[in-house]
Amino acid sequence: MCPEFKIYLIATPIGNLEDISLRALRLLQEVKLIAAEDTRTTRQFLTFYNIKTPVTSYHEHNKRQKLGYLLGCLKEKDIALVSEAGMPGLSDPGYELVVAAIQQGIPVIPIPGATAIVTALVVSGLPVNRFFYLGFLPRRQGERRRLLQAVVEQPYTLIAFEAPHRLQATLRDAIEILGDRRVAVCRELTKVHEEVFRGKLSEAVEHFSQPRGEFTLVIEGREKERESPGLTGEIEKELKLLYQRGLHTREAVAQLSKTTGVPRRKLYQTWLKLAKEGQESQ
Repeated sequence: MCPEFKIYLIATPIGNLEDISLRALRLLQEVKLIAAEDTRTTRQFLTFYNIKTPVTSYHEHNKRQKLGYLLGCLKEKDIALVSEAGMPGLSDPGYELVVAAIQQGIPVIPIPGATAIVTALVVSGLPVNRFFYLGFLPRRQGERRRLLQAVVEQPYTLIAFEAPHRLQATLRDAIEILGDRRVAVCRELTKVHEEVFRGKLSEAVEHFSQPRGEFTLVIEGREKERESPGLTGEIEKELKLLYQRGLHTREAVAQLSKTTGVPRRKLYQTWLKLAKEGQESQ
């Protein structure tokens, strides 16, 4: 009878190299091959713990070519899958390998450990009982804004990853679409320059004027409706007038919200409706 070889999904540190379990270290030594999203980062980690297991690359750009190779290896030996940091299979190409292994009846064994998602959530000070993970936010502004619009009504805490050079734009988009909600901006978690900023989205924009490092955003979900001014016919008329004048969305919504007290979210939704009607009438 052929032995049953396994693939181990092993969580690696997201920053501090001490954040690794004894079980993970043992298995990284015992398996015959380690498939790594970033071989350079993984080899540095393995060298730190004097682990000499062979490493092969498996990342976004070679996942199609390497998938068959790794499945073939699993017919002969146990292998481990590791991401650049944290738990493999989350927002990385490990997902495809896991699905393929399951389809072929290969045992998939998770070895839990560090993950930026939960780490950021528990230090955020925001509700932790339910959360909505958005992954890496889209690079293009239009796609990013559509994603934020899709979750505007979610009552759950929102979690997302963002690059430093897009942080300012993302925070501003979030203010415009979600409203000036509470946020925890977690930078360089578990690393030397770890920082957790807690406040409003608008305050975060001012605080991170020159953002550096890796960021995890934890944004407050939609609160239950409070008594707030509604959109009267006069306000809608004024919003329509600003739209017809070609005023920029952000400027128009901010201006009316300040003068009328109507939440930006309500004004933004009406603005989108006006834009859609305008396109259909053309």
